Amino acid sequence: MNGATPPRIPRPDPARGREPAPGRAPGGGWRRRGAQVCRLGALALTLVMATARAAEVTNTWTAAFDAANRLYEQARYREAAAAYEALLAQGLASPALYFNLGNAWFKAGEAGRAILNYRLGERLAPRDPDIRANLRLTRELVHGQPPPSPPWWRRLSRRFTLNEWAGATGAALWLCFGLLVLGELRADRRRLARRWAAGFGAVALLAGAALWGQWLERRLRVEAVVVAKQAVVRYGPLEVSPELQKVEDGTELEVLDQKDGWLQVGGLVRGTGWIRQSEVLLVPP
Repeated sequence: MNGATPPRIPRPDPARGREPAPGRAPGGGWRRRGAQVCRLGALALTLVMATARAAEVTNTWTAAFDAANRLYEQARYREAAAAYEALLAQGLASPALYFNLGNAWFKAGEAGRAILNYRLGERLAPRDPDIRANLRLTRELVHGQPPPSPPWWRRLSRRFTLNEWAGATGAALWLCFGLLVLGELRADRRRLARRWAAGFGAVALLAGAALWGQWLERRLRVEAVVVAKQAVVRYGPLEVSPELQKVEDGTELEVLDQKDGWLQVGGLVRGTGWIRQSEVLLVPP
């Protein structure tokens, strides 16, 4: 072995560089970071575009609403009503919009259309004093006296919106169940927790009953408002049927049935009769 030449160890080729780690592609970390940055950038761009679009829609709505208000101030009430209804057709309902539309129809001498829009505004803001006052005033002008007051339970149910009743029911249920769990975890507080849980359970039952009652009333009770200056209610759904009575613009009726362009209505002094559907507007559920 003396004098033998030691084996040569091959030197790495600079052109090849370092060998990649097993199972990893060259530059994989940078690629993943780049993909994450791209996704975050796309999300940020989407949010910016959505915000800009929402601001554009809001500005457009505000401009159109202000234009309708100017028509109202110029005593061009029917044109103002048409402008307000164009906003409603875009799905931009609000208590203020229904209130102004009701005012425009009232000034135009259309009591029925005014009542309908006041009622729709009251659904969205049942405690708004201006909407309630104008609705009551218009009804008094139609009937010549204040309309009969509904039962107390119906007044209570209509005092809040469906969303408010649903929120109250859900909150009371969560508090009830939370207190029951607390009573199981804390034996020293069990009696007090159960007492409060029973109270919140009762609140949930009452709020749920009001929610259910208001929802059923909207779905099962169909109402209409007369929008003709004077409409004839007949005994049957035919023009040749005898006249039952006449009803004025703004009269509110309960719809019982419909047939061939006629509506069977109740809530009249002389009983049930039939009225042409073209002479009324149905209250949306």
